[in-house]
Amino acid sequence: MNRRSLMLSALAGTLPALPGLPAQAAGPGGVLRLATTLADLPLTTGQASQGAEGQRFIGMTLYDGLLNWDLSRGDTAAQVGPGLAQDWSVDAEDRRRWTFRLRPGVRFHDGSPVTAEDIAWNFDKLLKRDAPQFDPQQAAQGAPYTASLASYRALDALTLEIVTKQPDAVLPYQLAMIAISGPRRWEEMGRDWSKVAQRPSGTGPWMLERLVPRERAELVPNPAYWNPQRVPRLARLVLLTVPDANTRVSALLSGQADWIEAPPPDAVPQLRAAGMQIVTNLYPHVWPYQLSTLPDAPTRDVRVRQALNLAIDREGLCQMLGGLAVPAEGMVNRGHPWFGEPAFRLRHDPEAARALLRQAGYGPGNPVRLKVIISPSGSGQMQPQPMNEFIQESLRAVGVELTFEVMEWEALRGRRRMGAAAPENRGISGINNSWGFWDPDIALLRVAASADRPPAGYNWGGWQDEEADRLVAAARTAFTRAEQDRLLAALHTRIVDQALWLWVVHDLNPRAMSPKVQGFVQAQSWFQDLTPVRIG
Repeated sequence: MNRRSLMLSALAGTLPALPGLPAQAAGPGGVLRLATTLADLPLTTGQASQGAEGQRFIGMTLYDGLLNWDLSRGDTAAQVGPGLAQDWSVDAEDRRRWTFRLRPGVRFHDGSPVTAEDIAWNFDKLLKRDAPQFDPQQAAQGAPYTASLASYRALDALTLEIVTKQPDAVLPYQLAMIAISGPRRWEEMGRDWSKVAQRPSGTGPWMLERLVPRERAELVPNPAYWNPQRVPRLARLVLLTVPDANTRVSALLSGQADWIEAPPPDAVPQLRAAGMQIVTNLYPHVWPYQLSTLPDAPTRDVRVRQALNLAIDREGLCQMLGGLAVPAEGMVNRGHPWFGEPAFRLRHDPEAARALLRQAGYGPGNPVRLKVIISPSGSGQMQPQPMNEFIQESLRAVGVELTFEVMEWEALRGRRRMGAAAPENRGISGINNSWGFWDPDIALLRVAASADRPPAGYNWGGWQDEEADRLVAAARTAFTRAEQDRLLAALHTRIVDQALWLWVVHDLNPRAMSPKVQGFVQAQSWFQDLTPVRIG
């Protein structure tokens, strides 16, 4: 295939319009119409679906966690800080035991006060199958963040105790991903989560006013939000489901949307020429193939995995993406505290790739045959169709026959949560699931630990490595930042040297917006804070 044919088609003439978009309205702050890459709206009941984009636009707008991400700065990596809990501590004698003091005076959107009993009720909805409020959908989304919890209880109205199964120094990151929803609203809606979805009650800075499945969610400010600095400036936020990249661009250019996620690279010059803002920033995100290491997978052999990583022309792919990405050298970027000193260097070296494949027993008469699950769009997937075609071409050049099974993003995530060993994934060698590394768990620990296979963890391919397991255990008991960083760097070194995944690029989180959009600070995070935004 000609390289030029892999480029995204240029915009010309008129593109499909989005039906029924609300017109821009006058009033304090204005209305922001934001076109996401999602094909459907995330769960609105608490634990958002649709990946981290669902978390960004529903989970962290309608809800708070015990801890929240501080997304107020663009010049440094985002960190976890106080949320519904104003402070917390771990017992010096028993590192499994944590105490959280809740912020007084916080209320759910339905007006009821937040108590420690409510937090325990939310953990029950995710963990206790015999609890009346247990919700399988939310439990599936929350499983990676609740796996280390052994017990929890309210000590008084504003004090919560959590005990983990083992000492777990990264628990605060996990708790920032657990959305706290209101028990009173669940009771009001007849204990029916499907009805709660239309009128959810969180504590976040936004409240859901209208939900149209597969089309839009309309959010309005929570004027009583506990942090007055984060009461939204907008009058209304309209989240639109627009999985097609060209349709998003058309909507922005025609004035049907004010902000679009993931503009296609070849549309960026046209958008700039039309006066649109193109904003980018570094952030903890990588676009990889997660690889199977099960006995029947060709990628079980480390030489095959290394060959795949040597076959990809990452610089060429970044050029195809219009400079909106940088080549990956592992899970995290070089210069990150967790990068370490891998001996295996990711680079474009087709000859070395062919040599490794010959050592593994493959050649012209016996090519490596791989089947990978991909999606046509989705949270953080960038431009998946041309990118996957580019990789297919690169691998073909070294003697690897790559085929795809294409499915909608949330279906792909479901197959990821099953793990490579699930019957549904028989014959699948990899899965193209964009990935974040904002905390140690999602970046390295639950990716590498042999015990953390889905659904509790992220070890999709079933990798088993004694040295990795030793480093994971040590990092979980490192309660100082310096020691934890040292161990995580050693773990990253190990997984890169073993070529655990095929890492391709780090994207720069591009988004395009009308010149009328003001006040946005792009955090160095997958998540973003929309409360300062206004329409000028």
